[in-house]
Amino acid sequence: MHHDQSSHETISETGEDSCLLTCAEMARADAAAIATGITGLELMEAAGQAVAEACLASGSIHRAVVLAGPGNNGGDGWVAARHLMAAGVNVAVMSLVERQSLAGDAAIMADRYQGPVIPFTPAGLAGSDLVVDALFGAGLDRPLTGDVIQLVKAVNSLKGRRVSVDVPSGISGDSGQILGAAVRADLTVTFFRKKPGHVLLPGRSEAGRLVVRDIGIPASVLEDIAPRNFENHPDLWRSFWPVYAVNGHKYHRGHVLVVGGRPPALGASRMTAMAALRAGAGLVTLAATQDSYGIQAGALNEVMVAPFADISALTSLISDKRFSVMAIGPGAGISEDTRRAVVSALGTGRSVVLDADALTTFEKDPARLFNVIKGPTVLTPHAGEFRRLFEDDMSDDKLASARHAARKSGAVTVFKGPDTVIATPEGVTVIDSHGPTHLATAGTGDVLTGLVAGLLAQHMPPWAAAAAAVRLHGDAALHFGRGMIAGDLIQGLPEAMRALDTYYFKVP
Repeated sequence: MHHDQSSHETISETGEDSCLLTCAEMARADAAAIATGITGLELMEAAGQAVAEACLASGSIHRAVVLAGPGNNGGDGWVAARHLMAAGVNVAVMSLVERQSLAGDAAIMADRYQGPVIPFTPAGLAGSDLVVDALFGAGLDRPLTGDVIQLVKAVNSLKGRRVSVDVPSGISGDSGQILGAAVRADLTVTFFRKKPGHVLLPGRSEAGRLVVRDIGIPASVLEDIAPRNFENHPDLWRSFWPVYAVNGHKYHRGHVLVVGGRPPALGASRMTAMAALRAGAGLVTLAATQDSYGIQAGALNEVMVAPFADISALTSLISDKRFSVMAIGPGAGISEDTRRAVVSALGTGRSVVLDADALTTFEKDPARLFNVIKGPTVLTPHAGEFRRLFEDDMSDDKLASARHAARKSGAVTVFKGPDTVIATPEGVTVIDSHGPTHLATAGTGDVLTGLVAGLLAQHMPPWAAAAAAVRLHGDAALHFGRGMIAGDLIQGLPEAMRALDTYYFKVP
């Protein structure tokens, strides 16, 4: 796939605060900080103190129980217990292992704690209104078992508050998946930067309110780590955001061709076309079959409608160099004609967005699609469409699944859902958890396809157009509550874009 700039280098320049560190990368950050002269004990002390401060700020505490695991996450818990006790809280530590079996910094911090230590059983939780979960943290690599699962279930049944250190125990910091069982935290305190598991489901839900605390790791360590995962934020794509020149005109902002289908599936492509226009494309044309031309032309004012008699006429239309971007899929139908239209569009080397039927129609032969992706291409599958094309790459790890799909296809892949993952063929990912749950309704994906196309038409690189479109999609939806329909999103786009201009980009 062809990009104007390397997506990794571009994001790294502006995405320092939005980067997500895998467990391995966070370990490298710790090691790099220690190499600058900060000791591991100092980092642990700062982390445990940050946890205790967050607990004290969350409300009154009569009795707290700190669950301490065998590693550094447990060490943070011993520190938090000491600080809670110093603040006058009735606190006890429930240690998974005997204190004498601890090693390294965790052992030192356990020795500094002078309060009570109680047996590792659910009975010890009685009477507590705060539980600090410092059992395992983000680096857990195997499912919880036995007594730990029973304790986690007991913790989750308590009426008091649950505060987790780093990530809720039982959650993978890299994938957000539940490993056997997981603490359902009201508050999670993590350090330096978030991890993918904080923003991917179900980890995002299990973490509750998330706070990120500085514990003394300098931001400069990120230069050598070069993170490849980011949380979607306007800062990532601000340098590509379209700004209208005083002497500009519509032809500067591109011409999108949307390929529509046959009755009765006509509304989907109309919404795609209108969303592309609302996103700022200079011109939008909807290609309509002859039997749908009258309906589409009568329903659209600002969008031009071009009729075609057969697939030969459609491929001839696609070859017209006036179209800078093509969007195919919503309402197109699952047929050989759709496959030929997709292959024709990709063969032009111009920007193409594929969704819905344009993806499903290649279910039995995805290699046919992947082999012709050469130019700037964005795929926007939901989970069902993703599985049809990338069954061998789909797993519980959504981040890895999207990354494998993008590499295999050669296209920026937008794996949609309540935690949308945007992956580039180079292995960079952007995770968006911004959209509200009421986005899950008919037609919203068609709107997203149009948004991506409209932003591509304004010369945004594919990854940036996809990330900005997903953000705009969520912003527009946030203006509506229960009862929102896809058409509302199109009406809400101007306000969503104006808010980005005003609050993030300072565009007059």
